[in-house]
Amino acid sequence: MIAIVEPTTPYAGIACACAIAWFLWKAWTVLSRPYRSPLRNLPGPPTSSWLYGNLKTIHAEDIAAPQERWAAEYGPNIVYRDFLGHMRLWTADVRAVNHILTHSIDYQKPEMGRKNLAKLIGEGVLSVEGEQHRIQRRVMNPAFGPSQIRELTEIFVQKAQELRDVWDGHLAQHGSPARINVLDGLTRMTLDAIGLAGFNYRFDSLNPDGKPNKLNEAFQAIFHPPEHVSTLAILKSIFPVLDVIPDAWSRRVKRARAVMHDIGMELVAEKKAAIRRELEESKEKAELGRSDMRNRDLLTLLLKANMASDIPDSQRLSDDDVLAQIPTFLVAGHETTSVATTWCLFALTQAPEVQRKLRDELFTLETETPTMDGLNSLPYLDAVVRETLRVHAPVPMSYRMAVKDDAIPVSEPFIDRNGQMQESIRVSKGNSIDIPILSLNRSKKLWGEDALEFKPERWSNPPESVSSIPGVWSHLLTFLGGPRACIGYRFSLVEMKALIFTLVRAFEFELAVPSEEIQKKPSVVQRPQLRSAPEQGSQMPLLVKRYIREQTME
Repeated sequence: MIAIVEPTTPYAGIACACAIAWFLWKAWTVLSRPYRSPLRNLPGPPTSSWLYGNLKTIHAEDIAAPQERWAAEYGPNIVYRDFLGHMRLWTADVRAVNHILTHSIDYQKPEMGRKNLAKLIGEGVLSVEGEQHRIQRRVMNPAFGPSQIRELTEIFVQKAQELRDVWDGHLAQHGSPARINVLDGLTRMTLDAIGLAGFNYRFDSLNPDGKPNKLNEAFQAIFHPPEHVSTLAILKSIFPVLDVIPDAWSRRVKRARAVMHDIGMELVAEKKAAIRRELEESKEKAELGRSDMRNRDLLTLLLKANMASDIPDSQRLSDDDVLAQIPTFLVAGHETTSVATTWCLFALTQAPEVQRKLRDELFTLETETPTMDGLNSLPYLDAVVRETLRVHAPVPMSYRMAVKDDAIPVSEPFIDRNGQMQESIRVSKGNSIDIPILSLNRSKKLWGEDALEFKPERWSNPPESVSSIPGVWSHLLTFLGGPRACIGYRFSLVEMKALIFTLVRAFEFELAVPSEEIQKKPSVVQRPQLRSAPEQGSQMPLLVKRYIREQTME
C-alpha cells in the first residue's frame, strides 16, 4: 500500500510570508535611509529624479566635473543622491579625507563592491577588510620594497623595448608617421610585464605570432565584460540572493575563475617546490628568513615571506589567500599603469616643448637599458610622471562606507543646509562617502589657479598648501594614503618611467584627432575614448613618427 503524504502548505505559506516580510523590511531600510541620515543636513544640489537622483547629470559630463561645480557653489562638503535617493557624502576637505583614510577600520570599502570584486578575483588584498587585510598586507609588504622593484626594472625595460619594436615594425609597414592606438599596445605591454614580474608567467600578448594561452583568455573573459550588462546582472550586484539564478555572465565568470584557479595552484605548487629545493640545497642556512628575497618574481617573494620562520603560524596566509593575489596582481598592476602612460603621451602631444625638453634629458642617460636608479636620476622625467598622475589620475575616485556612527573633523567650519555652523561632519553607520582623488589633485585652492594645466615645472617648487594632502606619495591622492594605500605604487612608477624613457627616445608623438575629441570614459579607471565614436571602445589614436637624433660634429 502506498502512503500519500499531504503537501505541507502551512509551511509553504509561512515561508512565503517570511520572504515577503524580509523584502518589505529591506525595501523600507533602503527607501527610508535618506530621511534618517545626518547627511540630509549637508548642502548640495537639488535633484529632479527620485529614482536616479543626480546620476544622469554625473554620467552626462566629464568625470568629477559636476561634483567640483557643486562644491564651488555649496562648499567643500556636499551631499548628492544616486539610485533611489541614496545619499553620498563628497568632501574635498583634506582633514576629513585624512581622517577617513587613516581610520580604515571605521571606513571600509562598500560591502557590495567588495563582494562583487571577490566574485571575480577572490579574497585578495583588494577585496578584504579588517584583520584579514592587515595579515595579507603584512606578508606582502616585503615583496614591494625598493630593493625588490630594483630587481624587476630589467623586465620593465625589456618589455618597453618590445613595444617600441612592435610600433617600429608598424611604421616600417605603413610609413612614418602612422596612426596608432597607443592604449592597445601599452595595455599589452603592462600585461606581459605583470605576468613576468608578478609570477614569471609569459602572456606574450605583444607577440603577434604568440599562441593563445588559457590564463590570458580567462583574464580577458573576466576583466573585459560585455558593453551591455543584463538587467539580471545588475540586480544580482544589488541583491546577492539572486546569485542562485544562472545567466551567461555568471557562467562565463565561473569558467574563467576555474581556469585561473587551476593555473594559479600549479604556479603556487611549482614555486613552493622550488623554494624547498633551494633550502635543501643550501648548506649555509637551515631555515628561511624574510630577508632572503632577491631576484624573484612577486609571487615567489610572497611565498618566501609567508614560509619564513620568523612569521607565527597565526599570521601566515592560506594557499587560497596566496592564490587570490594572482588575479589581484593582474588587476592592480596592469590597467592603471597602461592608462596612466597613455595619458602621459597624450599630455606630451599637447605640450610639444615639454616633449622636446623631456627627450633631451632622456638622452643624457647614455644607455638603452637604464636601471631603476638611472631612471630615478632624471628630474624632468620624474616631474612629467608626477604631473601626469596629478592631472590624469588613472582612478579618479575611491569609495568608502562608514561602519559606525562618527563625527569627521574638518579643516574649516562650514554652514549646513539649515544655516548652522558645523565643525565636523556627522555620519551614521552605512553612509556612503566619495574620496575625490582627481578633484583634490587638481584643486585650485591647493595647487593655484593653473591647477588644471599640465605643467611639470611646478614640481621644482610645489606650493606649501599641497603638503596637507594625505597621500602616500608626492602629496597626491593618486595612490591614496593610510593603511589601504596602494601597495604597488613603486612598481607602477618605475614601470611607467621605463616606458616613457624607451618610447619618447624612439618616437615623436602627435594627437591624430582634435583634442576636444578625446574624453575620459566614466568607469573605475579613466580610459580615453572618442566623443564621436564611443561605440569603438577605449582608444587613444596618436600619430607616431620615428625620432631621428641629430649627430653633433666635434
